[in-house]
Amino acid sequence: MFRARRAGITSHFQDISFTDSSRKNARVESGWRSVVGLEIHAQIQSMSKLFSASATKYGSPINTQVSFFDAALPGTLPVLNRECVAAGVLTALALNCHVNQVSKFDRKHYFYADLPAGYQITQQRQPLAVGGEVDYMTVEPNRKLPPTQRKVRLIQLQLEQDSGKSLHDPTGHISLIDLNRAGVGLMEIVTEPDFNNGEDAAAFVKELQLILQTLGTCDGKMAEGSLRVDANISVHRPGEPLGVKSEVKNINSTRGVAKAINFEIKRHISELEAGREIVNETRSFESHSGKTVAMRDKERLIDYRFMPEPNLPPLHVYSTVPDQTRPQVILIDQVQATMPELPAQTRSRLQEQYGLSLSVVLTLINERMVSYFETVMKEKTRDAKSVANLLVNELLGQLNSLSRTFPDSPISTEQFGELYDMFQRREVSFDIVRKVLGEMSLHPDSNPRRIVTANDWFQIQDVDRLTPACEEAVQQQQRSVEEYKRGNYKSIRRLVNHVQRNMEHRADPVVVIQILKNLMD
Repeated sequence: MFRARRAGITSHFQDISFTDSSRKNARVESGWRSVVGLEIHAQIQSMSKLFSASATKYGSPINTQVSFFDAALPGTLPVLNRECVAAGVLTALALNCHVNQVSKFDRKHYFYADLPAGYQITQQRQPLAVGGEVDYMTVEPNRKLPPTQRKVRLIQLQLEQDSGKSLHDPTGHISLIDLNRAGVGLMEIVTEPDFNNGEDAAAFVKELQLILQTLGTCDGKMAEGSLRVDANISVHRPGEPLGVKSEVKNINSTRGVAKAINFEIKRHISELEAGREIVNETRSFESHSGKTVAMRDKERLIDYRFMPEPNLPPLHVYSTVPDQTRPQVILIDQVQATMPELPAQTRSRLQEQYGLSLSVVLTLINERMVSYFETVMKEKTRDAKSVANLLVNELLGQLNSLSRTFPDSPISTEQFGELYDMFQRREVSFDIVRKVLGEMSLHPDSNPRRIVTANDWFQIQDVDRLTPACEEAVQQQQRSVEEYKRGNYKSIRRLVNHVQRNMEHRADPVVVIQILKNLMD
């Protein structure tokens, strides 16, 4: 977590010239317009740190992944990690950035205990990549409107090293330093101020998280700090100059991004309408209260004394091989060739190939269910829409109730496929499918057919067994029968539900409906 004010990148938001498009996108609330930009720090998923050979495994014992260079011992020198550079180039290409063939490293000086060298190696003046834009999908909170596609412009992507972590003991009134994270490679991704509310910004962060996870360049685990968001927020009256901004640091969840930004927008409006001024300050977000609190003001400008990093030459990446004797160079074309299918491409393909709705596709992608779904769909006799709805509405719901994510599902694709086939062959009802999924969620080694057999849950299709229950429904639901005879054919659903309750939800609805129609006709 950075303790000092980031004058370099933050200045993009202090002095930036807002375009007409960003003004048009600004949210109008009670006569106010809100403008939001993001700075996102993504830890690079690599075996070693950006400038040392120390490991990067999360959760390792304190101070066990620290080299002499990480601890800033005199005389130690940085050695650039080629894989971190390749990860940065791949990410930049995926975000449609322009990769600079020459970029440079700088020292940013500030003094805090978790930065033992007294400076951070970053890319202030000439970053790895600039520009770029990302399409992302937004979903209205009430979900009454269909998802919409939006676009955000990027300012730059730069490489830099992470700092260590301060551990505070309030009982002993001491603070200790863990340098395991010091020197871990970061990609800092800076957006234009193109967002207008918390949900909008959170939707982009979710899209970026999916892109990084798809690329394998960052695991995107916000709860573990590998993806952290800083938000810059201001409000102003339409036609008036932009307002004073505040910065909310180190937000560690997409839900937190939405809540923190929306809280700040309302706080700014409330302060201004009360006749008070907005202070240019850094704030933190408290997830338990849903509020932001002041950390420090920005009235005093800190001189970070940026200077070129003397121990690292300019970083070169190439489009073609400049010298066959230099195998360690980064080739943009070779990196581009490793590009996997990105979330936006997956959305289009799933809709076209399987005929799924956009809302279902978004859930499959956002919950990382695509691979599971497509494995189940290798059996060509299965209906894609039915499989997807069962996954999204039932299996995902079961896992959510157990506080599990879909990638942690204990139910294999073979188990799910077998259960779906039983449902498709009308061996079991939808209600029984739900029960079996619940059983398998708790007992992963269970076989769906054995569960159904042991509980005698097979669907009843015998007309002789179902007729008495249908006759009882007709006798006791006379109002529904009369409505059906008058042409309200939907009323037959109440009769079917009556039969299902009596038959413990094991009656085949197709057979039941035919019996009921015969009785009423």
